[in-house]
Amino acid sequence: MQVRKLAAFAALPVVAALALSACGGKGGDSASSSNGVVRIGIAEPQFLTPADTNETSGSQVLAALFAPLVDYDENNKPYEVQAESITTTDNKTWTIKIKDGWTFHNGEKVTSDSYINAWNAAAYKGSSQNAYFFSQIEGYDAVAPADAKATPTAKTLSGLKKVDDTSFTVTLTAPFSDFKTMLGYTAFYPLPAAAFDSDGAVKKDFAEAPIGDGPFKMDGTWQHDAEISVTRYDAYKGTAPHISGADFKIYQQPSAEYADLLAGNDDVMKQIPTENLTTADGDLGDRFLQSPASTFQFLSFPTYDKSFANVDVRRAISMAIDRQQIVDQVFKGSQKAAYSFVSPVVAGYRDNTCGANCEYKPADAKTLYQQAGGPAKLTISYNADGGHKDWVDATCNQLKANLGVECVGQPEAKFADLLTKVQKKESVGVFRMAWVMDYPSMEDYLGPLYTTKGSSNYYGYSNPDFDKLVQDGREAKTSDEAIAKWQQAEDILAKDMPVMPLRFGQNSYGISTKVKNVEIDLYNRVNLTKIEYVG
Repeated sequence: MQVRKLAAFAALPVVAALALSACGGKGGDSASSSNGVVRIGIAEPQFLTPADTNETSGSQVLAALFAPLVDYDENNKPYEVQAESITTTDNKTWTIKIKDGWTFHNGEKVTSDSYINAWNAAAYKGSSQNAYFFSQIEGYDAVAPADAKATPTAKTLSGLKKVDDTSFTVTLTAPFSDFKTMLGYTAFYPLPAAAFDSDGAVKKDFAEAPIGDGPFKMDGTWQHDAEISVTRYDAYKGTAPHISGADFKIYQQPSAEYADLLAGNDDVMKQIPTENLTTADGDLGDRFLQSPASTFQFLSFPTYDKSFANVDVRRAISMAIDRQQIVDQVFKGSQKAAYSFVSPVVAGYRDNTCGANCEYKPADAKTLYQQAGGPAKLTISYNADGGHKDWVDATCNQLKANLGVECVGQPEAKFADLLTKVQKKESVGVFRMAWVMDYPSMEDYLGPLYTTKGSSNYYGYSNPDFDKLVQDGREAKTSDEAIAKWQQAEDILAKDMPVMPLRFGQNSYGISTKVKNVEIDLYNRVNLTKIEYVG
């Protein structure tokens, strides 16, 4: 996600920003922090339901509203949060027991039905953004036929069985040793009975004021393009937050959020704009902070477009880009040039798996591009609410000089708009994407993004050999055996180049004088149970 995740919006050099005069609501001035409410900048989410949220702005809000079955420790190992235990003897049938006494914000008890009903609704017809993550559960093909025009023969997943009010079993179509790890992802949050209509589908208006089971509850409704406010839920059974609430201020211009941060009208800016990286230390002093991130930024090729169907065109464009120069000149060294498809933060990462296809060889690139019949004009589409213009322009300048083509950056107002266009396979040219891991596994950088039915495969890439290796890794008995298969799958990506790696990111963020103990995790989310308001 972010694209979750795409995790997607997640990989910005900056979160989006909206001018102060347009914000309105409680987040409009510094008084909003007077009662321990902190202000955090985000972009306009695409969705606010677990089944459809796969970008980081929506994920940040849902992390406030919901509690996961598991979270991850400093070694990226899962530990139980709402789960009492998650056990298996064969990696295929899993028993999930949840803790008793937890409630949703409307007072409903969290039960095994809360999970079963939410997961069935997410899987039905395969129409939700995150349906892919349920495809490994038995009965998925009946609930979501491969032919989108076919009528499902079942409404519920046969692999989900209720044992009692606090336990249920999940039977997978094949063993998957990382299944427990995957359960920390947004898609697997539970939902209350109040979320569903009489047909078992999530109500269309539920996202306007989601009812969760997390440390915070909605304060009012989603004020689109302006603000989403949450307040502390005192009946929460997990770790209690220190703050009384949060106002997620929705921005459309990074410069506006940075100005708000300097003026004391924004408490956490999750990514400093590229143009301010050289001055942030002086502007903020010890309030300019950095932390590791799982961000992988890349440019995507619509392989279904005849202009990019030839792999040599894709290879040539990749070889014409000097990644390190852009990192040094645009990002001031705050990111790392990427020559692999998997982030260094997960086990199984290898440096330079892209090999020759990511080496900067402008002369060879031009010859290859001309021989392959590459288009005379290239367009790079990006979301204007993410601070991408500088690096996109720098990339276009390199492509103009090195390939002898015309190149223009094409901004879309919001990341949600760009996602909608690529989902519909509208003509957008080459388009920027990014990935923040959903869960700490090498598989998460491969399956959702590149398998034929991957939830965030927006480029039409399909290779049966790749799909098989990803699945073989899932079914492996040990982590080492799984990683070996996934590394073979990554090697195929390096040959096929459906995307070209650009950068691995880190969190370079700023905070106001009103907050302390601010941590931004590998998923580009502020830790809302640790942050404190100091006034």
